[in-house]
Amino acid sequence: MTDPARLERHLRQILPAAGLELTRLPGIPAIRLLLLNHDYPQGELSAEEIRRVMDNPLYWVFCWASGKVLADFLLAEPGWVRAKRVLDFGCGSGVVAIAAALAGAAEVIACDIDPLAREATRVNAALNDVELTLVADYDMVQGPIDLIIVADVLYDRNNFPWLQRFVDRAEQVLIADSRVKHFDHPPYRQIARHHSSTLPDLDESPEFRDVRIYLAG
Repeated sequence: MTDPARLERHLRQILPAAGLELTRLPGIPAIRLLLLNHDYPQGELSAEEIRRVMDNPLYWVFCWASGKVLADFLLAEPGWVRAKRVLDFGCGSGVVAIAAALAGAAEVIACDIDPLAREATRVNAALNDVELTLVADYDMVQGPIDLIIVADVLYDRNNFPWLQRFVDRAEQVLIADSRVKHFDHPPYRQIARHHSSTLPDLDESPEFRDVRIYLAG
């Protein structure tokens, strides 16, 4: 059972002035997400708000540029996921997992350690009339995985060891990233490059709007 109002209440416990609004993704009209209201105040957060955000990162209230690009990529080329068992690592808002389901995946497992991200993914999946399997722990996923899809997780170099773990687990891995400018991690190779922006718009620098997709396998 999904409850968008409950999700919004959780958000307001962290940022009292924030809200969620239904957003249809520009260029991807097939997907709608509940995201942070676009007119949320852009001023500095108070010390207490910063503390709460640090304790409860709100990655799920945005559709990050790399996630948007990878979702669009899968919808435009559904052969990557059609009839496959797919795992979305660090699902956030669920945008890439939802795109994989819409593109015809046999099963999509959406994995995120953040319980609010999993709840947001559950709510957004219901909004888009798709079914996802939600998990908190990557290591608890049983059985073969055909494809792992990943967007916006390489912002922290501590996450780089996952690159090998993905290759060890799945036949193919697709990673979308705008943060690493000199990506040299064989067997990954760049297969696409697109310009995009995060929603709501964070007015990020142009370098973070330059999204590249890498494939292993």
